[in-house]
Amino acid sequence: MAEHSITSENNGLRMGIMTAVVLIVYTGIAALAGFLDKIEAGTLDLVILGGGVVLAIKRFKRSRGNRMSYLQGFSTGIITALVASVLLAGFFWVLGGLSGGDVGAAQRMQARDLFGADLGVLIGGLGIILLGSMTGVIVALVAMQYFKSPDHQPIASLD
Repeated sequence: MAEHSITSENNGLRMGIMTAVVLIVYTGIAALAGFLDKIEAGTLDLVILGGGVVLAIKRFKRSRGNRMSYLQGFSTGIITALVASVLLAGFFWVLGGLSGGDVGAAQRMQARDLFGADLGVLIGGLGIILLGSMTGVIVALVAMQYFKSPDHQPIASLD
């Protein structure tokens, strides 16, 4: 039986929080282990975020009895990515504030832009929100090609 009390918004919020918890735990472990500044650490963050978006869309489709509109699934993926990215950025800001006394940890958390200038923790957190949101949009767009309802019909040609 389909559970229609789940909307794309509350599903995205719930799955975004769960994805953020996984991301925060992973980022905390990466910070404690000292490999937060490696590019691979950020890449695994994006894989975790993409997995959260796909699971959110899958959960929403299942709750709708395997019938959902394209935009409902797309929006649940976007909301999931946005919530997870904002919470991860908040954790990154807190982590940067806590390591403010430790100059080495603060320098490891600073990012470099393409021209070699140091970017602070604030700009790094905003970058996390931007990168996570855009990654979530792309993953949701691709995932909806797989999860769209079987009765979805493309628009007829105008010819």
